[in-house]
Amino acid sequence: MPAPDPGGMTFPRLLKKHAAERGARPATREKDLGIWQTWTWAQVAAEVRALACGLAAQGFKRGMHLAIIGDNRPRLYWSMTAAQALGGVPVPLYQDAPTPEFVYVLNNAEIAYAVVEDQEQVDKVVEATSQVPTLKHIYYDDPRGLRNYEGVTSFEQLLLLGREFDRAHPDFYEAEVAKGRPEDVSIMLYTSGTTGKPKGVCQTHQSFIDAARSGVAFDHLTADEDILSYLPMAWVGDHLFSYAQWMVAGFTINCPESGDTVMTDLREIGPTYYFAPPRVFENLLTQVIIRMEDASALKRWLFAYFTGVARRCGSEILDGRPVSVVDRALYAIGDVLVYGPLRNVLGMSRIRIAYTAGAAIGPDLFRFYRSIGVNLKQLYGSTETCAAVCLQPDGEIKFDSVGKPVPGIEVRIGDNGEVLVAEPILLLLDEPMAGMNVEEKQDMSRFILDVNEQMGTTILLIEHDMGVVMDISNHVVVLDHGEKIAEGTPDDVRADPVVIRAYLGAG
Repeated sequence: MPAPDPGGMTFPRLLKKHAAERGARPATREKDLGIWQTWTWAQVAAEVRALACGLAAQGFKRGMHLAIIGDNRPRLYWSMTAAQALGGVPVPLYQDAPTPEFVYVLNNAEIAYAVVEDQEQVDKVVEATSQVPTLKHIYYDDPRGLRNYEGVTSFEQLLLLGREFDRAHPDFYEAEVAKGRPEDVSIMLYTSGTTGKPKGVCQTHQSFIDAARSGVAFDHLTADEDILSYLPMAWVGDHLFSYAQWMVAGFTINCPESGDTVMTDLREIGPTYYFAPPRVFENLLTQVIIRMEDASALKRWLFAYFTGVARRCGSEILDGRPVSVVDRALYAIGDVLVYGPLRNVLGMSRIRIAYTAGAAIGPDLFRFYRSIGVNLKQLYGSTETCAAVCLQPDGEIKFDSVGKPVPGIEVRIGDNGEVLVAEPILLLLDEPMAGMNVEEKQDMSRFILDVNEQMGTTILLIEHDMGVVMDISNHVVVLDHGEKIAEGTPDDVRADPVVIRAYLGAG
């Protein structure tokens, strides 16, 4: 009984779905030379198709790995989908890593193709080629400073090759996307390597799509969200928030012009969904405190008074808990005079959901943001679990907790204090119906179906009650004295003459 996956979704199929359903809606924005450029879902789908065909024209095949190196750039995100469309595996690397670290990952992942952002990354990858015998193809996005470089190919040239290939083989791209399966590896993310060499964690389409769907449902995300994509693409958090959930929900990702303009771009975009490690929230608050020290006496008094009001009742108001009429009125005044303008300066005036993770956040810092009306929450996770293990539900925020386990994930604290996490993907049931009456069998059948549908867990059922097997299974393997004699859907197996002969003695 395979776990249900509506439509057998992969990321390229999700892109195709969005292009068909909301083709004219914005999918990606990037700030370039101070101006925000926008690509719709239909345009992104066309770019990905051309990229995939270009890579195919260059010899990229199913099972190969594509290194992706650079800041958050639309074409780098699209390159992930292009590689996945061909059955390949994107391998994002940290853009600020020195060449020796590049060499280790490029060799470990057996990289033959690399897509990089600019001259800085080209230089590091070219330097590494002498130590990475598999690396043969390097493509770059930003052409500045690369006019006289040899052995590297521009994105424009790759797109041109792709469009020519697509015209010559018009059915190729769709056929490759159709070959993709949810259980195929969709991404290889390398851990930080704090206890040794970084290790590549392979995650499937289904794993990340399931994690994304769970988060989208948990926080009621819609296609109307805006998110600022500024964290390293090689980090699991960015891959969940800026890629997997983007593809599942169909919202808009916004790539800042550079690391130096992130705060300016944050204010301009005004994201509705935001993620940042605690240090970012701490730096923002520090900037506010410094600016208040240079403000007038009246502004300093208003800030001190109304932040005191916010500390007293702001979190409770945000969570919908009862607050006195006086405090509620004072908070409303403070929202007009202090909290609202402050959220606007921070670029958080439109935020519905904000998350922090990656390190412990101080309770005072956490309380401050929630007190001024920012719905900041914590999550706990790891690369191996597709980022999220625990999430904080709205209205159930505790400053000393990271929330409840995500549905389908089990968490235990080991005897040595380690956090043990399990996400069962396969459940083996051996003769579960043995000794049961009809009513008990019906209850057990409903339980099995609930586990399968609600937790996405594959059920391997060993059972001699053919009525139950045929009723609840969608794939059956028939054994006769230990030898497989048939396999297929219940209807196929039921009509198989070999099965009929073996089990009914007919023929």
